[in-house]
Formats: sequence, C-alpha cells, structure tokens
Amino acid sequence: MTTDNSAPVSGSIMVAGGGISGLTTALEAAEVGYEVFLIEKEASLGGRVSQLKHYFPKLCPPTCGLEINYRRIKDNPKIRVYTMSEIESVEGSAGNYTVKVKTLPRYVNENCTCCGDCADVCETEIANSFNFDMDKRKAAYMPSNMAFPQRYVIDPSISADDKERIKTACKYDAVDFDMEEKTFDPKVGSIVWATGWKPSDATNIDNRGFGKHQNIITNMMLERLASVNGPTGGKIIRPSDSKEIETIAFAQCAGSRDEDHLPYCSYICCMASLKHATYIREQYPEAKIYIYYIDLRTPGLKYERFYKNLKEDENVFFVKGKVAEVAEVAGGNIELGAEDTLIGEKIKQTVDLLVLATGMQPSAAIENVCSDLQTNPDGFMINDFEKGGQFAAGCANKPADVVTSNQNATGMALKAIQTLRRG
Repeated sequence: MTTDNSAPVSGSIMVAGGGISGLTTALEAAEVGYEVFLIEKEASLGGRVSQLKHYFPKLCPPTCGLEINYRRIKDNPKIRVYTMSEIESVEGSAGNYTVKVKTLPRYVNENCTCCGDCADVCETEIANSFNFDMDKRKAAYMPSNMAFPQRYVIDPSISADDKERIKTACKYDAVDFDMEEKTFDPKVGSIVWATGWKPSDATNIDNRGFGKHQNIITNMMLERLASVNGPTGGKIIRPSDSKEIETIAFAQCAGSRDEDHLPYCSYICCMASLKHATYIREQYPEAKIYIYYIDLRTPGLKYERFYKNLKEDENVFFVKGKVAEVAEVAGGNIELGAEDTLIGEKIKQTVDLLVLATGMQPSAAIENVCSDLQTNPDGFMINDFEKGGQFAAGCANKPADVVTSNQNATGMALKAIQTLRRG
C-alpha cells in the first residue's frame, strides 16, 4: 500500500452506503474502536435487503439481519449516521482525505415520535419508490416499517396547504419547514464505497414488454408484492385486475448475459426466481410455474439442494430456452414465445403473470461517484490494494448475495483500518 507518509493520518473511516455491506463495514470498524461516518443517500438505512420478503441462505425476513445491526449502531457512539446525504467531492490521499458531504432537508427533527399525525392530515400523494412505484404514499411518510432512523420524512413537493395542516397537527414540534440543505467537510483516513446496486432497467429490453403490458413485472417488484409491508400486504396478485395467480412464468437473464444490456451474469437472479417460486407455492398450492433459463446457476451445496427440492414439484416446469417475444392476449394474459433447446422446438405459453429476472447493475455505473477507484467496463469498482485508501465493498465491487457481500465488507473494513495504521 502506498501513502503519503508526510501527511498526518486521520483516525476516522467514511462508509458510503447504508445497505447491508455498508452496515457491516461500519460496525466492524467501529467495534474495534474507530470513528466511522456512515453516509446514506436515502432517508433510511437498510438498502436493498430492506425491500426483500426473505433472503438466503436461511430465508430470513429483513428484520432478522437489520434489527440487530441497528441496535449495534444505536449502542455505538463511534458511528455517526447521516441519512439523505451524499458525497460531493473527495480531496487528498490515503490517510488524509477531506470529504464534502451534502445533506438534504428532512423537514422532521429528532422530536418525531412516529405518531403518524402528519401523514393523517397530509393530502398530497407521491409515487412510492420503496415499492417500485406500484402504489402511492403520503408526502409525509415513514420510509419503511423498520426504518432507521425511526423518523418521518416530508417530501419537498408537498403543497402549501399541507404544510400548514401538518405543522398544526404535530404535537411534538417535530416539523421544521425552515430546514435547509447543509454541507460539512470531515477529514477521514480511508473511505469504503458500499454504494450497492440497482435493478437494471427492464424498459430497455425491447422484446420483453415491460412498461407496455401491466402483467409483466420485475423480480424486485414481485419481492415487494410478496412482502407483508408491500403494496398488497403480501398477497401476490395480478397488477391489472388483482386476479389470483394460476399460471406464472419467470424469464431468466432478462437483460443479463446480453451484449446490448448487461454482458455479465448477475449471480443472484437464478436463486431469486427459485425463491420466488416458493412464494407462489405458499399462496397458490396448485399454480403452474414455468422457469425459462439459459443456464441455472445455483452455487454451493445449500443452493443446489434448494433447486433439487423445487424440481420435485410436479407443477414447476423448467424450460431451457430464452424468452424471445411476448404479447398481451385476451383477458390481460401474457403469451410468450421461446425455443426449448432440449427438444429443439419453438414453444408458446400463456400465463397470468410474467416476471422478468432483471440483473444487478452497480450504482456507480449510473450515478456520479466521487472516487479515484477505477471501474471495469460494467461499472463495478476495482480495488487497488497497493494504492489503498479507498475501497469498494459488496455489490459495488461485484455481483453478490447477502452472505458474500457481508464477508467482503468485513474484509474491506480491515483494509480501511490498515490504511489508518500505516507504519
């Protein structure tokens, strides 16, 4: 590792991103005594994991992993959490960075008790991005049922009349519409980028019909439909008419392993669809489930067993072939066409609902991340351990599941600490 040995070393670490990788990095560093600035652009920590119904390997709900981490953060004075915040610039070198951080106004202060009176009187509604815009929420809202910090946030699009109603309704003087954007410039010795991933944009896939046909959704949208805090209270129903599911198809590699979109395998998509098949089976014991795939990738013994159990379900059909075309037919059903490569025949199938297994795109490929880390052609950050100072953790570095992301984040916490302890 190379550093400027003439410069003083800061004893602090900055972690960009408050998802599962960022939480792990921050906690591992703070619990051995280092000050950590945890920066999250959303109004709550938790990242993608907070949007899941269950996650592997134990099929735990998000509360299983997040609640204990939130408790550890609350109990550790070494961690300073800044939500609704982003890094605007980084100056300096390993051991001695000055970082400019911008924080947007929340319009709700620490007096908030989460009573919900502000939402009760608010009439303005906005698209609910937590549910991938499948429903709306009040412009005064709790980011999720397990948000951290547990505090409401008010969208700046709120009407003047709503401002007055909310200010009057709040009994705890927690609403402050005079809040303004702020910046601060902490000095840190190392930075870990845990900026995570976004689902690839399915509207860019011309032959899959997303955005044109209401009964074609993405894998993360299905995850929200299955979640008890989702738009349907956990009931998986068809978006167009709330019909219960009798037939459903999953189209794997929807944009992944495709030179026109994401040329790489996103690692998690096959197992996510297998998991989603179990969601369907729980709610609809007789539903027919079709999974169209190029190759099914189930890395590890536990995942192979999971796949084996599903193959024994007589109403789960695995079709080796990529979905090539889709069309909406009578009743809002979706007809899809593919070539079954095992039998060498073109087939058509009509289903109630089609789920696109969209890939994992690193946020760094979409957003302007202020880092001197290089990225590969796919937008994942490349760790330069010889140079040191700044590191990428979890899905900022490569496609990964939760377990792999946590393992990687622990390693990056150690690398960040090593920067501070140069000889």
